[in-house]
Formats: sequence, structure tokens, C-alpha cells
Amino acid sequence: MKLIAVNKSASFEYFIEEKYEAGVVLEGSEVKSLRAGKASLGESFCEIRGGEVFLKNMHIAIYDKSGAFSTRDSRKDRKLLLHKMEISKIVGRVNEKGYTLVPLKIYFKDALVKVEVALCKGKHTYDKKRTLMERDAKRAVDREVKELFR
Repeated sequence: MKLIAVNKSASFEYFIEEKYEAGVVLEGSEVKSLRAGKASLGESFCEIRGGEVFLKNMHIAIYDKSGAFSTRDSRKDRKLLLHKMEISKIVGRVNEKGYTLVPLKIYFKDALVKVEVALCKGKHTYDKKRTLMERDAKRAVDREVKELFR
């Protein structure tokens, strides 16, 4: 598994409940750009339309050697490939309980491009502050252990 891009802010902004692995519908020049590592999940999100899941606002840089065959929209909607049962389960959770579907990472699995999406629930500000305090405390403990064994 070769990691291409990670959405670092997702674990800070959301409580991650369930993870799903989805395929992505791409063009050839987009795959070549992904092989070069030119992608970003920073502001991307998932939308469900007509029983299908779409990844919106994911940036894949335009492959410079593709010439006239390249698409000029680097942030177009990309269809995610999931099983019908998974989509129906996601739709039920998103509509009823206030969950959202967030892309976590994009990677190569053998020769295929996969996206890991997660069913998430948003954090409040006090949850985010607690996460920061826990991270700082863990960093301080690690620093003390490192000094102790020096």
C-alpha cells in the first residue's frame, strides 16, 4: 500500500465511527498525477446524490505531459465505488443521526487507487481542546522518558 495523501484535520475535527474502503473513477492522466504524489484531501468532502457517493473538492494536479487530453478542472467531482449495502447503510446514518462522510486518505492498493472514507460525527470546541491537551500531555511524557533514558 503506497500512501498518496492524508486528511490530517479529519481526526481533529471529527469523531471517527466507521471506516470504508472505496474505489475511485479516474482518468488516465489523473492516475499518472497521483503516482507523482500530486493530490490533496485538505478541503474535500463526500456527497450522496441519487444513490451514489461523490468525492467533491479533492485536488489532483493536472498532468503536464498529457497535452490536449487533460481535463482542465483539477477539483471536479469524482465518483466513489461502494457496494449498495454500504451506501444504504451510510445514507441511513447520515440522514438520521447527523453523521457525515469524510475522506481520510487516498492510496494505491496494488494497481488500484482507493480512498478510505469514514462515517464521522463532528466534535465540539471543548472536545477539540481536550484533544489538544491530551496530545500535549503525551508529548511531555515522551520527552521526560527520553530524558530519563539518555
